[in-house]
Amino acid sequence: MGYSGARGGLEAILAAEDLVRRKRDHAPSPWASTEQITSRFRLAVDRVMGEAGLYDEATAAAAFRQAEGDTLEASHLLRAKRSTLPRLAISEPVDPDEMAILRRIVPAFRQPDGPQLLGRTSDYTGRLLEQPTGPPGQLPERESRDGERRTDEQRRPRRFLDLLRKLDLVEEQPAHDDPEPHDITRKPARPPAERSAVLAAMARSETGALVALWYRSILGPDGDVHEITLGELRHGRLPLRVRHPHTGNPVAVGEFRVTEAEAIEDLDGADEDRTRFDVGYGLCFGHNERKAIAMANLDIANRRFGRSGPLEQLLLMTIDGLDSGGFLEHLKLPHYVTFRSMVERKQAMRAAAEAGEDPPARIAEPAGKDCR
Repeated sequence: MGYSGARGGLEAILAAEDLVRRKRDHAPSPWASTEQITSRFRLAVDRVMGEAGLYDEATAAAAFRQAEGDTLEASHLLRAKRSTLPRLAISEPVDPDEMAILRRIVPAFRQPDGPQLLGRTSDYTGRLLEQPTGPPGQLPERESRDGERRTDEQRRPRRFLDLLRKLDLVEEQPAHDDPEPHDITRKPARPPAERSAVLAAMARSETGALVALWYRSILGPDGDVHEITLGELRHGRLPLRVRHPHTGNPVAVGEFRVTEAEAIEDLDGADEDRTRFDVGYGLCFGHNERKAIAMANLDIANRRFGRSGPLEQLLLMTIDGLDSGGFLEHLKLPHYVTFRSMVERKQAMRAAAEAGEDPPARIAEPAGKDCR
């Protein structure tokens, strides 16, 4: 409450909050229900869940509504909610091969094992704004076949990576040095970090920041793009299992949607096996293909070039939306004491220069960086 110390500050804070509530609760349009938000703004809800690290569509939709569409603020609200919830159990490790596929594309191969399932996407159509013409809830004729059932083999196809392994073209990454996943919600990750910590940080990162960092990592000094290949991209449902408290057996208690990506990169370093490819991995909550693809490519870049270097520091310490956004937001709080000291320094230096004297010694900054 940086403004509460100023004259009338507390009253101003309460009035500002009341203005938000009145404008939101008494808007001319009706209040959007949770069901409306999850069905109409599904990608925004998925992004909020991913950046908050909490998979609950209804709660994410409520946060999105309260934040008035600001996904970063909604993620902040959801993480705050998450911090109040008890940890009742730890889920069992998930095998991504159990995924019930909703969408699956293999850009690297024309005829992979299993079908190419385009799923729900507008990637292959022109970006033209549509104006609804029919009554709400009425689907166009071309969408009438969306509900057709697919076989279990089609829903769980073999991986493209299996083909590369069969051809002995994959550089396998050892897992013995990172046996237990690093829980970044309990212990912050700092360089040098395990691969699980870096992947977890990317899965919970702000999507735009991760994509921007990925784009910079593939640009050469002259702006030319390094050759990269997306091996496989999947979106589907995975089961959530926990240990039964009495029997100790794994029990499925629900399911959750994820997006998974595998990126392929040519090994061409002097000390690398140039007869093989390196494969990067990305997986995040919900349907967020940009994040998963950026994760997979940055996973490769970090292992090849960034361990304990600038890239790993960026991945662990700068792409969290709440960290970076929170620091930016705090600039809106009062800083007049700090800025006044800066003004007085400038004036003292100018007065000394006009008098032909040596500039005064540097005046110490006010203690701390808190807003006053």
